[in-house]
Amino acid sequence: MSGGMLIPPGPIRVLVATKPVDFRKGMDGLAALVKEQLKADPFSVVIFCFRAKRADRVKLVFWDGTGLCLFAKRLEGGKFRWPRIEDGVMRLSAAQLAALLEGLDWMRVHARRVVAPEAVVCGKVNQGQVLRWQIVSDVLCLARGPTS
Repeated sequence: MSGGMLIPPGPIRVLVATKPVDFRKGMDGLAALVKEQLKADPFSVVIFCFRAKRADRVKLVFWDGTGLCLFAKRLEGGKFRWPRIEDGVMRLSAAQLAALLEGLDWMRVHARRVVAPEAVVCGKVNQGQVLRWQIVSDVLCLARGPTS
């Protein structure tokens, strides 16, 4: 994420409150908004993102396992790119949140689809053979070969 910010470990779920909130609220006030208006648990493994009426400010509230954390940022010389103002919540990926916090257009960030690899078939290695890595058609393979 942005500038070495400390974030909860493991997979990250990000929810953005699309309607601006009163930025005088601290972590307890924002946690109350999460519970009452967003109908979510502020002490879950979710990063809750809030915007001010001025589009140059953002606050994040999240539980790191030991306490409630508050992150605030004011973008100098620009504005954050926010979704349309309406009631509700939208979900972002960790990469989209990082782009948002850098002041970039997070809507252009898309998760890359990765196909899970197939199972590797193992065979018996006879005495006198060694296993070595070999590149075959741009694929790294484990190959048997004679001892040297």
